Amino acid sequence: MLVRRIEAGEGTADGDLTDLADNADCNEWAYLAGHEDTIAAALQKLEGDPKSVHEACVCPDWLSWQKAMDSEIGSLEQAGTWTTIACLLGKNIVGCKWVFRLKWKADGSIDKYKGQLVTHRFMQIYGVDYYDTYSPVMWLASFRLILAIAAQNNWDIEAFDFNSVYLNGTLGKGKEIYMQEPPGYEAGEAGSVKRLLKALYGLKQAGCKWYNALYTTITDLGSHVTAADPRVFITQIQKHIPVLAVHVDDCTMTGSLPKLILLYKDKLNACYALIDLRPVNWLLGIQITHNHETWMISLLQAAYVKQIIACFSLADAKLYSTPMVPSASYSKANSPASVTNAAQMCKVPYCKAIGSLMYTAVAT
Repeated sequence: MLVRRIEAGEGTADGDLTDLADNADCNEWAYLAGHEDTIAAALQKLEGDPKSVHEACVCPDWLSWQKAMDSEIGSLEQAGTWTTIACLLGKNIVGCKWVFRLKWKADGSIDKYKGQLVTHRFMQIYGVDYYDTYSPVMWLASFRLILAIAAQNNWDIEAFDFNSVYLNGTLGKGKEIYMQEPPGYEAGEAGSVKRLLKALYGLKQAGCKWYNALYTTITDLGSHVTAADPRVFITQIQKHIPVLAVHVDDCTMTGSLPKLILLYKDKLNACYALIDLRPVNWLLGIQITHNHETWMISLLQAAYVKQIIACFSLADAKLYSTPMVPSASYSKANSPASVTNAAQMCKVPYCKAIGSLMYTAVAT
């Protein structure tokens, strides 16, 4: 699999990949298939997110990760997410794990450490642990259209997000979901489990429960959902029109009267705890610059592009006018010739690379 094009005689960002390029049939290309260990190590180093509690423990910034875990457990317990009971025979027990993620600012610096407890959704059984799972998300086309309308009218654009959104979705009576105790935070006796009362992250129905709860709250405030996008809500108060766009927990709001936006946020905050981010400057990996003097809004993904370039060891790649060799011709003969080659190809992060590029294509 061809992943990176390099100049003849130039080295790559990783020393192990330099030898690979030198030994290739054509030294313009680096063949990464079969070097999945090197790639995985590079991704881990560049992304910086531990994959387990053990990895977090040996990190230099373990205290920051531990603080994030303590904060998460505190939020879950305060929200009444579960009750601890003795293990029940004959019940499906869903596993759980910690997911660690560094949150970044628009300038590429670290915003905060986030430790999140998620369930093993693959252990859920349809008809036993869940039924409905559908949850709509805001279309990027809707997001760009709202920004265009705001720019045309020079409206203010505010951003906010909800805190622990899925905990606002209750599972309801008769819904029995049992989960193993969180690693490192076992509270009961040996063999104890948690009976979930709230829609914890990772559950198949968590997004659906949160959307239903949010939809009910927003419509009770006098808004109505648009026919084109179920995540865009509009309120008409005399001649003023506040517009709210929601992407799971990330929200953007604009309108003809700034006071109405502030009032609307206060009403939502009374229902769900939210973090007011004030004028929008960052959403879904997109940097947003709003210039009221020129009535212009700019969307930029420079920080995101730099991150994925570093992620795939392309920081030293040279510029080319074409994405690949113009004379290159590929056929079925280039496919893996053995089961071993096929297994090696599966470990090359090709899908991840293409998906990362596709997001920039559809977003900006």
